[in-house]
Amino acid sequence: MTRHEKKIIFFSFLAIAAFVSPYFLLGEDAHMRVHDNLDSNIAWYKVLIRSGELFGSVNAVIPQIINGLPRNAFGTEFSGIVWLHALFPSIYAYGLSQTITRVFAFIGMYLLLKKHFIQEPEWAWIRVGAALAFALTPFWPSGMLSTLGMPLALWAFLNIRAGERSWLNYLVLTLLPFYSSLVLGFFFFLSAMGMLWLVDVVRGKGWNVRFLLAIVYMSVIYLAIEYRLVHSLLFSTEPTSRDEYFHARLPLWRVIRLTFKNYVLGHNHVMTVHGLVILPVTFIALYVVWKQKRWREEKTFLFLHVLNFALSAWYAFWFYKGWLPLTERFDLLDKFNFARYHFLRPLVIYVLFALSLKILWRQGKAWQRMSLCFITAQLLVLTAFNEEIVYQNKPSFKQFYAEKQFAEIKEYIGLPVEEYRVASIGIHPAIAQYNGFYTLDTYNNFYPLSYKHRFREMIAQELKKNKKLREYFDEWGGRCYIFVDELGKHYMFKKHSQKKIKHLQLNTDVFREMGGRYILSALPIENATKNQLKLEKVFHSHESAWKIHLYKVMPREE
Repeated sequence: MTRHEKKIIFFSFLAIAAFVSPYFLLGEDAHMRVHDNLDSNIAWYKVLIRSGELFGSVNAVIPQIINGLPRNAFGTEFSGIVWLHALFPSIYAYGLSQTITRVFAFIGMYLLLKKHFIQEPEWAWIRVGAALAFALTPFWPSGMLSTLGMPLALWAFLNIRAGERSWLNYLVLTLLPFYSSLVLGFFFFLSAMGMLWLVDVVRGKGWNVRFLLAIVYMSVIYLAIEYRLVHSLLFSTEPTSRDEYFHARLPLWRVIRLTFKNYVLGHNHVMTVHGLVILPVTFIALYVVWKQKRWREEKTFLFLHVLNFALSAWYAFWFYKGWLPLTERFDLLDKFNFARYHFLRPLVIYVLFALSLKILWRQGKAWQRMSLCFITAQLLVLTAFNEEIVYQNKPSFKQFYAEKQFAEIKEYIGLPVEEYRVASIGIHPAIAQYNGFYTLDTYNNFYPLSYKHRFREMIAQELKKNKKLREYFDEWGGRCYIFVDELGKHYMFKKHSQKKIKHLQLNTDVFREMGGRYILSALPIENATKNQLKLEKVFHSHESAWKIHLYKVMPREE
C-alpha cells in the first residue's frame, strides 16, 4: 500500500466519523429514521432488556406487550446490537452501531476490491472512493452488517475458494454472524455462495471441499445464534400472525413497473442511492465495453449488470399473483420472505460502480478526472442522505419518545403499570412501550394469531369502513394498531395538528375485557362519549412532538 493510499484511507475514516458525529454531538436531539426504527426496533431492545427475559427460554413471554408477547419475537440475545443497547443509553448505542457498521462496511469493500477486483496501485482512488461511498449508504439500522457486511464475507470466501488458508478469513466468518442477521441478508448471501460453489463443480473446477465447508461453517454459526428463529419456524405449533400474511397479489403490469422502480430507486431497507450517479456511470462503461468489443475481458462487469437487473425482477415477481397456488400449498413461502435476494444489490451495485470506474479510468487522463468527479458526486449525494438532514423535519429522538411527558401521564394515572393496559391512537405504540407502559397494541414481526383475531374485534367497525386498512391488517397484521378510518395509515400526528376524530367506532367492551383502561390519543376524539371514553387530561410538553389526550375507558352502563 502506497503512502498516498494510506492518506486517503485515513481521510475516509475521518469522513465516516463526521458522518456519524450527530448522534454523539447532539445526543437525544439527533434525528433519525422513524419507520422500522424508532417505531419498533429501538423500543424492542429497551423492552427486552427491561423485561428480564433477555436469556428467557423459547417458551417465555414478555407480559408488557399484548398480555404476553413470545420472547422469540424479539430475536436472539447473541446479537451485538442488543448488547449495545444493554450497555449504553439508546441514542449512544444507536450511534455506536452506526459507527461499527460503517467502519466494517468500508474495510470489507476496500479489501474485496483491492484483493479481487481493483488491484493496480494507480486505481487507489477507485477502490477507496467506492468503499467509502458504500459505507455511507443509508442502510436499515437494525440490519447492522446484514447487507453492509457482505463484501467482507465475500472477501473471506473468495480467499478460501482460491486456496488461501489464513486464519483471518475464518475469523471474519465466525464474528460476522454476531453482528448481522440471517433472515435480513446472510441467508441469501450464503445460498448465493452455495450456487457459486455448485457452478464451480459443474464447470469442472473440482469439489473444493474447503470452500464448501466454509459455507457450511458460517451457516451453522448463524443457525446456532438464531436458534429462536429456527425454533419458531420449525417447532412452534401455535399459529402466528405470519400464518395470515399474504404477499402474492400484484398483476403482471404492476410487477413489471415494480421491477424498474426497484432497479432505479432501490428499496427502503437497502437504499443504495445509485440512481443519480452510479447507474448512469455503469451505462457509460457498458457503452465503452460495447464500443471496444471488450466482452471477454469484462465478463465480471457484464455478469454484475445482468445480476443487478435480475435481482430487481426477482424482488418484483415475488409479489406476482401467479405465485398464489404455490403459496397456498407451501406456507413457508408466505412465512419467509424470499424476495430478499435483492438484499444482495448493495454489494452488486457498488462493485459494479468500481468496475465501471476502472473501465473509464483506462480511457485516458480526461476520463480519470471524470471518474474522480463521479466519486465526489456520489459522496455528496450520500452526504445529503445523512439521517440528520433527511429527517430534520421529523421528531428528534427526545421529541419522539417524550420521556418526561409520559412520566407525567404515568404519575397522573397513579397505578403500577402492570395493573392496567393502554393503547395508542395517532402515535406509535412503541412510544408507550419505550416508556414502560403495558400495551395491547404493538408492531412486531409475529405474535399469536389468536391475539390478532381478538384485537380485530375491537377495531372491526373501523376496518369495515376502510378497505385498505382492512387488507393491511387482515393480510399482514404486523402493525396491531387501533386503526381509524378517518386517519388511514398515518400514525404520527404532532402536537400542532388540527385534525380531530369525529366518527370513531371502537368496541371498548372488548378493550376492557383485554385489560385495557386508557387510550393515549394524539388527537381529540369528538364522539368519545359514544365509545365509553372519558377525557381525563391533555398533556403538553415543549420537549415532546405530541399532545396526548388521555382517555379512560368507562364500563358500559347497564
